[in-house]
Amino acid sequence: MLNFEFLPIAGIALTFILAGFVKGVTGMGLPTIAMGVLGTAMSPVAAASLLVGPSLLTNIAQLLWGPSVFKQIRRLWSMMAGIFFGTVASISFLAHDSQGFASLGLGCALLLYSTAGLAQLRMGIPLWLEPWLSPAIGLATGITTGMTGVFVFPSVPYLQSLELDRDDLVQALGLSFTVSTIALMVGLVDNAAFDRSAIWVSSLALVPAFAGMAVGQWLRQKISQRTFRLWFFIGLLVLGGDIVSSWLVRKM
Repeated sequence: MLNFEFLPIAGIALTFILAGFVKGVTGMGLPTIAMGVLGTAMSPVAAASLLVGPSLLTNIAQLLWGPSVFKQIRRLWSMMAGIFFGTVASISFLAHDSQGFASLGLGCALLLYSTAGLAQLRMGIPLWLEPWLSPAIGLATGITTGMTGVFVFPSVPYLQSLELDRDDLVQALGLSFTVSTIALMVGLVDNAAFDRSAIWVSSLALVPAFAGMAVGQWLRQKISQRTFRLWFFIGLLVLGGDIVSSWLVRKM
């Protein structure tokens, strides 16, 4: 159960303002930021329970704002299937982790994702390979989600490699994150690990998440994406390093 004396409601609100802001600027990052920050003060499974509401509704909004929902579904359905089944199949690791390995996995996922972002890694995907690679990428993303609660790797670098235009990419990210959130919720409920005490707090977190997202979308037009993404990945690198180092200190 969540201990709100340890992590005040105000702290959760500020976390989702920040996470929504990042999502508004970049089109992604809400679950990553929220899991990373909340994961420093509570178990990943508790953080994932808080994440479900804001992540689901902000990503559905992002998905519907795009140019063509059905075009993205037709192209990426096998990847989405891989994400869903990979998450549900591996969620027991996150749900029943008693040794803190999910926290270590969360930190490692943030370190890997931020390093790839800072290195500006881009995969060149031939069109003929996409039907074969998409389900594998989806499955790998699902397994990562089930073990850490973070669903950006390797889905985000893969989608960025498909040479989608900006609006299509933002919509494809919204589709991927929506499916990941639904799969995360289904897996947690199926493993009796969804923290029902988080439902009302998760609902309240919608307000700061959407407020931060609105500010981020406004600021997207005012600042350099390159500069913002640089500091975004540096922040994730520091956050991931803090989670990993804290886990190692506890085990020493």
